[in-house]
Amino acid sequence: QVQLQESGPGLVKPSQTLSLTCTVSGDSITTSYTAWMWIRQPPGKGLEWMGVIGYDGSNYYSPSLKSRTSIARDTAKNQFSLQLNSVTPEDTAVYYCGRRGGEWGQGTQVTVSS
Repeated sequence: QVQLQESGPGLVKPSQTLSLTCTVSGDSITTSYTAWMWIRQPPGKGLEWMGVIGYDGSNYYSPSLKSRTSIARDTAKNQFSLQLNSVTPEDTAVYYCGRRGGEWGQGTQVTVSS
């Protein structure tokens, strides 16, 4: 059974960088043809897809967030991470990591506030 768990600070100040890590168990992030992604849900709004990292390390990002987003991985730890630069209060959301076509983490609340 694949499980994913998000971790990171729950509070980030405006203009700083939001950094989250997703720890995966039950599968390898390098398993062929898998893809691992981040989505978020701001309060009172729908889900927003942010980006994905493939089993081969390739990346694709939402056009609206591409300039501020980076998704990386640590294959030794079976983790992938999200960095979102220059955050504003509009980046306040519940952030989820997941496997394409499969499981998702429980989500982690991130609030951007001074």
